[in-house]
Amino acid sequence: MSLHRRPLLQAALAAPAFLSAASRRAMAQDPRRLLRSVPIGDLRALDPIWTTTYLTRNHAYLVWDTLFALDAENRPQPQMVEAWETSGDGLTWSFRLREGLLWHDDTPVTGADCAASIRRWGARDGMGRALMAVTEALDAPDARTIRLKLKRPVGFVLDALGKIDSNVPFMMPERLARTDPTQQIAEVIGSGPFRFDRSAWVPGIKVVYDRFARYVPRSEPPSQAAGGKLAKLDRIESVYTPDSATAANGLITGELDLLESPAPDLVQHLQRARDVVVASNDPLGYQLFVVFNHLHPPFDKVAARRALMSVIRQSDFMQATVGDRSPSRECAAVFGCAAGEDAQFDALGWPRQDLATAQRQFRDSGYDGRPVVVMDPADNATLHPGALLLADALRRLGANLDLVAMDWSALVSRRASRAAPAAGGWNCFVTNATITGISNPLLNTFVRNCEDAWFGWPCDRRVPELTEAWTFESDPAKRQEILKRLERVHLENATQVPLGQYRSAIAHRRNLRGLISAPALFYWNIEKA
Repeated sequence: MSLHRRPLLQAALAAPAFLSAASRRAMAQDPRRLLRSVPIGDLRALDPIWTTTYLTRNHAYLVWDTLFALDAENRPQPQMVEAWETSGDGLTWSFRLREGLLWHDDTPVTGADCAASIRRWGARDGMGRALMAVTEALDAPDARTIRLKLKRPVGFVLDALGKIDSNVPFMMPERLARTDPTQQIAEVIGSGPFRFDRSAWVPGIKVVYDRFARYVPRSEPPSQAAGGKLAKLDRIESVYTPDSATAANGLITGELDLLESPAPDLVQHLQRARDVVVASNDPLGYQLFVVFNHLHPPFDKVAARRALMSVIRQSDFMQATVGDRSPSRECAAVFGCAAGEDAQFDALGWPRQDLATAQRQFRDSGYDGRPVVVMDPADNATLHPGALLLADALRRLGANLDLVAMDWSALVSRRASRAAPAAGGWNCFVTNATITGISNPLLNTFVRNCEDAWFGWPCDRRVPELTEAWTFESDPAKRQEILKRLERVHLENATQVPLGQYRSAIAHRRNLRGLISAPALFYWNIEKA
């Protein structure tokens, strides 16, 4: 299939006026005080507990803080916590908050705030739910202490509280943390290094963050999400720029400072620019995958899902997503493949059949010719090519396609709909997740099943049973055996379709210093020379 590629000539157009009058005045005083970045989409959901989208997660890391955080070795380190202790039987954990922590409304952070935040996160996140399932009590004995009492000892308490990927256990004021987990919070009040400026937020145009002068960073050097979060910028403007060529040109001319997700077909053009750096920001990278709606035809039938799997060629999706400009590889495992590990197609039972057989299987599954709704995030340069290839694969199967173009934020909203596809719902879409965030059954939100299922709502009772067995198995060899059984179950039932792994890139002006390599985009420690 021939994919439409944006002409590079567009990048030579004159740069638009990204900056407001206030921004230009700030730059006239000191250009190092303001950073202008282009996010991966239009920020509409502000609550990182309510949604798993990385757009909201990146926003949240600016505003909120965490009790623990993963360092560059993916080890949990204290962040808001000063000290902690565990009882001899491993059932009681006590955490002491650092002194001087303040919310952005200048009120002190308390243990009660954090206990309420853990409960709300624990109602939404897979690892949080696992922790809450073994929690007997969670309270705050005093203003700076959080106490967790377990029903049985588990080894993932710090890993859970230090979780780096969606849903991240961000701490919020108690009044916000008491919000129903199925509803979004009404305010954005954090205790992180930057403060969300709601008065300057223009949906569809820009989001503004100001340095929180009373934030007290840790003394350790920054290491991934851990260590000192030192805000070296006074103001960050996140400028939504759906046209990738316009964004690339803004970076080249200096109107912009950073692109969180440059269009893959413009990467070589950016690499040739004198004052631009293109580099991978995530040491492990991403998995691309297809999400099915298991509630509605045709993908309520496993035969239809596996028929589509059999005509998928991961190499095509990787070529369309990153081409030859970034490292990529094939991998059949929903929990990702480690470096040096084979792709596992045969070991996990990936269906392999010719097109005619796949077409017959698709028809025999009960497909009746109704339109198959594929959501296409046309403003997302990484996911858009995959959506086009997915549509092409379905056409080859004989499906009647309804390829619906929308922006990424609209897709994030629509994916929550359980309505029939013809009534505003959907059948499938392509998305991605960090390898860090999918590497085990507790972390991987996207393959949860039954009562805990993510969007798509798959339900194979073997999945929660094996997940629970893996969670509480202490023998490493037996744990690995359970994980492989779980991998096979996911492919047998076609929970989703892995499309390959790749390393993403960010692009920034050469005068930026201190960017931190991580699965998320962090804005602390960045300075402009």
